Amino acid sequence: MGNRARDERSEDRDNQPGAREGGRSPTGVAPGGATAGNGVGALEAGQRWTVVRKREVVIRLLRGESVEALSRELGVESYRLQEWYDRALASLETGLKERGGGDPLELQLKRAQAMVGELTMMNELYQERLRRVEHRPFDPKRSRR
Repeated sequence: MGNRARDERSEDRDNQPGAREGGRSPTGVAPGGATAGNGVGALEAGQRWTVVRKREVVIRLLRGESVEALSRELGVESYRLQEWYDRALASLETGLKERGGGDPLELQLKRAQAMVGELTMMNELYQERLRRVEHRPFDPKRSRR
């Protein structure tokens, strides 16, 4: 009975999502799933592709490594790698087309100067209104009794 329970547990482990079916393993992947040298390798169970890892892959593609070789090495579909590459190039192009916003401190200074100008104008208007109210003669409709 103990052997049967062990067999059922091993079957359950084999049926987990992401479990390998015993096919050929990707080339260049160490038994632990990491590749030697560059720090970007296939993911362990439960890991996700972070922006940093994707950037490393795109940089390798920009350096001329083939999509197919990286796909085999990392265990990621080649269409997904191509998608990351295309998105990175589009973002790079967009970033280069934008005009520089200048110095952020300079922008903050311009906003502050505009605010000071607006407050100064409002202050002058309020002072003028107060001056008119103070120098206005008494209302003739009201009696002094």
